[in-house]
Amino acid sequence: MTAPPPQHAAEEGPSAAASITERDARVIAGVQKLRYFPLEVAAGRGAILIEPGGRELIDLSASWTASGLGHGHPAVTEAIVTAAQAPPGASVLSAVHEEAVAFAEELLALTPGPAGRRVYLGHAGSDANDAVLRACRARSGLRRIVAFEKGYHGGTGVAMGVSGVQINGGAVPDPHVTLVPYPTPFHAADGDAAADLVRSLSAVEQELSKGDVACLIVEPLLADGGLVVPPDGFLTGVGDLCRLYNTPLVCDEVKVGLGRTGMLHAFEHDGATPDIITFGKSLGAGLPLSAAVGPSDYLDEPVGSSLLTTAGNPICAAVGRTVLRILVEERLPERAAVAGARFLSGLREQLVGYATFQGGHIGDLRGRGLAIGVEITNPGTQKPDPSMAAAIARRAWELGVVVYVVGGNVLEITPPLVIDDAQIDRAVDVLAQAVSDVTGGT
Repeated sequence: MTAPPPQHAAEEGPSAAASITERDARVIAGVQKLRYFPLEVAAGRGAILIEPGGRELIDLSASWTASGLGHGHPAVTEAIVTAAQAPPGASVLSAVHEEAVAFAEELLALTPGPAGRRVYLGHAGSDANDAVLRACRARSGLRRIVAFEKGYHGGTGVAMGVSGVQINGGAVPDPHVTLVPYPTPFHAADGDAAADLVRSLSAVEQELSKGDVACLIVEPLLADGGLVVPPDGFLTGVGDLCRLYNTPLVCDEVKVGLGRTGMLHAFEHDGATPDIITFGKSLGAGLPLSAAVGPSDYLDEPVGSSLLTTAGNPICAAVGRTVLRILVEERLPERAAVAGARFLSGLREQLVGYATFQGGHIGDLRGRGLAIGVEITNPGTQKPDPSMAAAIARRAWELGVVVYVVGGNVLEITPPLVIDDAQIDRAVDVLAQAVSDVTGGT
């Protein structure tokens, strides 16, 4: 006699009448949700997402930049299928295989720095940053880490504990982290961006001069903290101070690296060369893949101290190799520079009437390549207006564009690098319409 199914089976099973959103609410853990509107997607191609009913949306997030090559790139599909047909295991934990080794070699060849470096392979930017921060502590015997206010470096471990965004959201800070101000030209006191830069670099020097810092970690653009483009000279200034005080400089390129800013590496805009660089998100074209590149004396010891069973698996490694090849062959960094200029120019033209100096809600438009921020502020106080930003993002989705909010009040525009001109122009029109609809035309 067959036993009856558990009583909860009916509750957890799919219902023909229930939407994906309703089913999601019943089964997917809330701790991993960051939802702005009830977005349901059935498919994607390039810079387009497709809802179950067939409606097409222009994707201005690229899944928080994870889909940097767009959705369903044919070369990525081919790499997945080929690698999955006869994979040599699923790990580099206790064996070696061609895809992982070749991927590391190719990443090293594309990343500026001295000879003798190593590559850490992981699943996400969070674990890459966590492994690097722990390695710096182990190498130096020091505990303190200097990071930046409103920075984001991960959702787990030490990386989470040194992320200003996470700490501001209630996460427990690492007991040995010191947060210093990131230069933010738009919010600079009295509009003095130069003084703001000096203040930030002075704070860095004050901490490094104490001689007890294991490393300093920084984003070349402040991403989740509000898509802030720092003044020229910031990263080189930080690098000079790190060298002066013999402190490793860790550059977190996870979100804005690999072509997004108009150069292959975002740190190259400032002429800086970090000691350690971390990668993630678009590196795996939507698959779990991250990496860190740094000196062997930091990333070789202690052996076995950062173990992930399926890290470096042949499928993800093959995709990583494909991503690096496509970035170069299709000249996507150069494309991002041109596309970003078109996008920013279009926004400035259409939204000028909504600028705060005109009595509107657009406080600032800024960006570098296809990393663009639209700051939504109260026209009377010039202070951030999170509720207005959320309403504009939702209205944009209703009109056919996916855009999310970072830093509480900034629309973050980070589309796939393959977005075309027609899609950019249409997205600009939709965003302008969303701003008009929500603000009442002011």
